[in-house]
Amino acid sequence: MISRSDSTTGPGRSSWRRRLATIAASVALLGAFVAAVPQSAPAEAAAANSAYVMAYFKESPNGSGNSYNVHLAVSKDALEWTALNDNNPILVPTLGTKGIRDPFVYRLQDGSWVMMATDLKNENFTAANPSLHIWTSPDLINWSGDRLLNINSANPNSFTWAPAIFWDPARAKYGITFSANPTGGPFGTILVAYTSDFVTTTTPVTFFDNNGQGGVIDSDVQTDINGVNYLYYRSPAPNGTGLMGARSSSLTPGSFTTYTSGLYQGGCVEAPTVVRSLADPNAWWLWGDNYCPNNKFNVWQGSVTTGSWTPLSQRNFTAPLGSKHNSIQPITSTEYTGLIGKYGLSNATRLKSSNFPDRYVRHQGGAARIDPLPFDPQQDSQWKIVPGLADANAVSFESVNFPGQYLRHSNFAVVLRANDGSAVFAADATFKKVAGLSDSSWSSFQSYNYPTRYLRHRDFSLRIDPLSSAEYGDATFRLVP
Repeated sequence: MISRSDSTTGPGRSSWRRRLATIAASVALLGAFVAAVPQSAPAEAAAANSAYVMAYFKESPNGSGNSYNVHLAVSKDALEWTALNDNNPILVPTLGTKGIRDPFVYRLQDGSWVMMATDLKNENFTAANPSLHIWTSPDLINWSGDRLLNINSANPNSFTWAPAIFWDPARAKYGITFSANPTGGPFGTILVAYTSDFVTTTTPVTFFDNNGQGGVIDSDVQTDINGVNYLYYRSPAPNGTGLMGARSSSLTPGSFTTYTSGLYQGGCVEAPTVVRSLADPNAWWLWGDNYCPNNKFNVWQGSVTTGSWTPLSQRNFTAPLGSKHNSIQPITSTEYTGLIGKYGLSNATRLKSSNFPDRYVRHQGGAARIDPLPFDPQQDSQWKIVPGLADANAVSFESVNFPGQYLRHSNFAVVLRANDGSAVFAADATFKKVAGLSDSSWSSFQSYNYPTRYLRHRDFSLRIDPLSSAEYGDATFRLVP
């Protein structure tokens, strides 16, 4: 009940208004205080994380598979990946060069997300470019428009690329590390600028420059692992480039000291991405982009804390087709199912060879064979697995880029041919999927009309043959997106 003196009419009106103003000011002050304090969303999400999201762009040897846009993929184990949106872009840049490379996805302190990327489409790495692309999202599904963040105006003649993000609790700001060639500094330096809103930043300073020698690019910072912070980066070496790790008890720029030897596979590895296992907090994976001669990913398994890493066989991981320079973050089951529900998965399947796991079944000039990626067109290795033309309980392999054409055997060699509608074609193009002959968790494919023969490779060409046990690996494949 409001007394006469506190009424909104009569002599008490001004007193009531003063009370309302006081309450409003208190609420505003409380709101500002709450906004200034980092929220607990990352910790809450960490407890619920059960999957991963990957951001990447795409390239192929002759450029026909290039996509300088943001692509996303999901995984339950950070090793076997399924592209979202049928491997089509999720975010398309509209500003700057209208192209991106090196997308980095990161969960902010309030639980929302930011995507940063290099502004580059034409591979002109010498062009001065101080800005990075920025998108934000509350849920990885609803994204803001593209905008540019001028992060490197202090070095107007420098190219700016390969951003990464970490939270610095001492500053209560986000650190944005990126590669650049600062004026007066050594070629190849990792700089850092700080921000609280991804709208304005501090002037960048040198974060790591290999003790003044330079030659270092591409960064991934892992913070507060048992009180220690870790930086992984690309380092030069006499025989190529590789990945190395440095560590520091603080996040102070210039405080990191290298503690690992170089990690090389093929001599040209860059773009480190460090991933912690959700199943075992002491287990880690390190992804690296091998850009010559194979243009593929390498993965190591090991420990950030010890710096001990062992290369993984490509039998144990599969990257999205054409993917380059990735970033990986853990997500919750709600986010995982939300991403799939919004964008859908890949509609195509690839067949990875068991005993040559860098090779995939593809067609070339009408012949079927297994070849190592990358090759063009990339779609030569993509198939629609459809009900068998001769038996719906079996399968047939329809080409993605030549719809209506199927793998069939002819004189026991496997070829790609258009379906002529005949019973003979249907039988030749039908295979029974069975447990893998050399690995029951993989698959083998038995000929429908020659059931003693199996789909296999010999001298990298596909055939159907009867097999000895020594040849079972030739006939074993993994179906991957």
